[in-house]
Amino acid sequence: MSSTTRITVTLPSDQVAELRKLTDNVSGYVAEAVARQIRHQLMGDDLRRHEEEHGAFTDEELAEARAKIYGGGTGAGRRTDAA
Repeated sequence: MSSTTRITVTLPSDQVAELRKLTDNVSGYVAEAVARQIRHQLMGDDLRRHEEEHGAFTDEELAEARAKIYGGGTGAGRRTDAA
């Protein structure tokens, strides 16, 4: 298990109230959300670098990626939230 560091985070009260409804392990929940956001950011950075080096993705490449991620090339029923 990796080491941990205690920090203080300030959140809007309404978010804290909703968070406490979702979990009794706020630290774990926040850690998972931060990890997901970091992966999202790093993947976006990698994709931008790839496009800078090789040009924009084609419609076919995007359709293939969507099919692999969402199980279909149409985007139907796919999630649109960033987190």
